[in-house]
Amino acid sequence: MSKSYFIEDFDPQSRFDDLGRFEHKFWEKKKLEEMSREEWEILCDGCGKCCLNKIEIKNKVHFTNTHCRFLNCGNCSCSIYEKRFEKVHDCRDIDLKAVREKPRWLPKTCAYWLLDNGYDLPEWHPLITGKAASIHDAKMSLKDRDIVSETGIKDYDNYIVDWEDL
Repeated sequence: MSKSYFIEDFDPQSRFDDLGRFEHKFWEKKKLEEMSREEWEILCDGCGKCCLNKIEIKNKVHFTNTHCRFLNCGNCSCSIYEKRFEKVHDCRDIDLKAVREKPRWLPKTCAYWLLDNGYDLPEWHPLITGKAASIHDAKMSLKDRDIVSETGIKDYDNYIVDWEDL
């Protein structure tokens, strides 16, 4: 794999350093389908949970503690974000269809899912705090959790987890 696909020095805080470029609390004033691409992207709290592998059993999605091999576990970001759909055949785009898909495969803490279902952003969300690390400080991300890379995993049934925030 070419090293050029990797984001070398991504700083998650850089996403939240200039929140003044957005309308104040835009997420309270707009529906998801009314948001600009930049507003949509900044809604992502950076938890990394969408990068967990899931399996569907009897029309119910079960999360596993296995993650995409491109997840940077240190900051819960994708190390190949711009090329993710080219490099990972089953990577899913978080769009309106994904947010509304049944059965639900996004975590119940996902800002897109919360807003689309009439909930507020949680107090630890980086758009509320202005700090990317607030997701980790609140223990709502994958950082410091018992997770393993999908590389070499054959039977995902053995890795199903039932964490409260999924």
